[in-house]
Amino acid sequence: MKLSNEELKQEIQRLKDKLSVTVVAHFYQRDEVFEIADITGDSLELAMRTQADDAEFVLFCGVGFMGQSVKVLSPEKRVVMPKIACCAMARMIDSLYYDESVKFLNDNGIASENILPITYINSNADVKAKVGEMGGMVCTSSNAKKIITTALKEGKKILFVPDRCLGQNIANQMGLKSMVIGQGGDPKEADIICYDGFCSVHQLFTVEDIEFYRKKYPGIKIATHPECDPAICDASDFVGSTSQLIKYITELPEEQKVAVGTEFNMVNRLRPKNTYILSSTKPECPTMNETTLEDVYLTLKSIEDGAPINEIEVDESTQKWAKIALERMLAL
Repeated sequence: MKLSNEELKQEIQRLKDKLSVTVVAHFYQRDEVFEIADITGDSLELAMRTQADDAEFVLFCGVGFMGQSVKVLSPEKRVVMPKIACCAMARMIDSLYYDESVKFLNDNGIASENILPITYINSNADVKAKVGEMGGMVCTSSNAKKIITTALKEGKKILFVPDRCLGQNIANQMGLKSMVIGQGGDPKEADIICYDGFCSVHQLFTVEDIEFYRKKYPGIKIATHPECDPAICDASDFVGSTSQLIKYITELPEEQKVAVGTEFNMVNRLRPKNTYILSSTKPECPTMNETTLEDVYLTLKSIEDGAPINEIEVDESTQKWAKIALERMLAL
């Protein structure tokens, strides 16, 4: 017999009370999942906050690389996911494609010892490990500028993976020259060489959307995420990470209209008035929305039954080097 949402919530609460488990959810999760979580936030915040949590199990509602980050930073914890959903951007690069990117730079006259790789946290553990082994580090959308500023002091070329938009936007902010692998250009002439990956959700926003809202609501603010195309960010009033967008928007006067270019579920929870989605198409992340209340319940039930499902495992070598890449970032 299928349980209603209210019955599922009651069962989830019963199991949470009974088990040594902490439920965490990313900002992009659907409302009913987000609301039953013990900890909410963006991907790195969740990984860091669960480090201080003493529950045996972490039930992570998000996408696969996020569950991996929890396991990498807290290998003693048992991490399970209701759905091991796959981030499309993270799937655009793996260790093989990473090696090919390094070879591209080598073939163009840049030796490996003169490359400093940085990977956006939206990447799988194998890529983070490759970056860690080469002396590089992880970044988030909120600290990418700081990480790149520090990295450039080493006098090396920055290989930025996998999100070309974040890499290009940070380069533009810093007055640096960037290029995208496969789109022409000489890497020896660029400060930041970007892998050609992207977030499909953040590609939905267009300059025409911005022009539409500025014409319809004179004085409106445009706030976007740096995973958007550089043309979108250049035309925005504010560009920031998920947590930075939340802070910016919630601190605006209630009467100030704002159109936001990021994932729908998060924006929809921000302010009840004068907040608009910067797209005629609903920018909803399909993989983030795979997780349902029933999935959460079934995962908790599997823990109660002594046979946890969808448990995240990371091999020892990958865990070691991925953690080093993450810890280099955290040290800054």
